[in-house]
Amino acid sequence: MAQEAGYAVHAMSFNYGQRHVLELEQARAIASMAGVAAHSVVDFDLRAIGGSALTDAIEVPKDRVLDEPVPSIPITYVPARNTIFLSFALAWAEVLNAHDIFIGVNALDYSGYPDCRPEYIHSFEAMANLATRAGVEGHHRLAIHTPLIALTKAQIIREGLRLGVDYGLTSSCYDPAPDGRPCGHCDACQLRVRGFREVGVPDPLWQRYGMWT
Repeated sequence: MAQEAGYAVHAMSFNYGQRHVLELEQARAIASMAGVAAHSVVDFDLRAIGGSALTDAIEVPKDRVLDEPVPSIPITYVPARNTIFLSFALAWAEVLNAHDIFIGVNALDYSGYPDCRPEYIHSFEAMANLATRAGVEGHHRLAIHTPLIALTKAQIIREGLRLGVDYGLTSSCYDPAPDGRPCGHCDACQLRVRGFREVGVPDPLWQRYGMWT
């Protein structure tokens, strides 16, 4: 979406000790396919902090009824993750003299994460313009773009299909097998399945493992 809007994309991924580290293989493949200007993988280890089923010895919740209200922030929330991600992106943007950061957060088909909400993004953007040389010196104002924030999973899938995304290269699962096979039961898997079914097309990733019926 950023490329279609005319941006030269410098992509950033994060190896932070997540149990679904397989997603980095997909990120590299997608960045290569898309022909981005650069792709950086930043290494740091949130396992030292823990507190999440994605970075600690905590079971990933399975088979939740998606349409039931979320009583509290789920254990798959990684403390301060998007704040850390955006901070690294902000630092790189300063070095590149870039004015725009894109992040794929979503506030509709999500699991109650506080750092996926519009008010969080707006607050970080305001902070970024107070904390950077360009913002303080008035050279330019940095903008954080969230093109997926108000889209349903089905709308996101349709947009990806329109843009030629190979969903067979993607991974959504919080707890995939070593060979990349989705667990089929975590929130991310359930949301992905529902999105593809609403669009009315099979998921090529799930087809690969004989999981799509």
